[in-house]
Formats: sequence, structure tokens, C-alpha cells
Amino acid sequence: MQGIESLIPLILIFAIMYFLLIRPQQKKLKEHQAMLGALRRGDQIVTQGGIVGKVVKVKDEGAEVEVEIADGVKVRVIKSTIATVMNKTEPANS
Repeated sequence: MQGIESLIPLILIFAIMYFLLIRPQQKKLKEHQAMLGALRRGDQIVTQGGIVGKVVKVKDEGAEVEVEIADGVKVRVIKSTIATVMNKTEPANS
């Protein structure tokens, strides 16, 4: 009986850590993956390095997007390094 009572604080600490740290981080990761999955041409993005640009091309097979950071200046960016989508374009009516 005394062994179980000594485990209760450890279980409580783990539960608090789960609800305060692990669960919110998993939720944020899912939201980020959904944002990356919804990327399309014309979206204005910010990379984790602070570069602001407009998505020119989304490569389906790879994890890259082509971003225009100035007139005529295009760079390839790994999707996972995109921090936020500032302006979302509306999907084309088909």
C-alpha cells in the first residue's frame, strides 16, 4: 500500500506535464502540417529565417516550394521551414 502512495505524485506530475506541454505541442504540429498541406500558388509566406515571399510553385512530389522574394528572384524553400502564411489566396472557381 505504501508503494502505491509513493507513485501517486509521480503520476500526477506526468499528467500535468502531458496536459501542459506534450498535448499542446502535438496540436500545434498538426495545425502546422495542415497549413503546409493547404499551401497554394499566390500565398504570401514567412519562412523561419524571416524571409517574406510569394509562393510561385508548389511541387507535389517533393517537400519544396518555389518562392518569389523580389521581382524576378525565385528561391526554392523546404516546406517545413515555412513559419506562417500571411495572406491566403482564394481557390479558383472551377
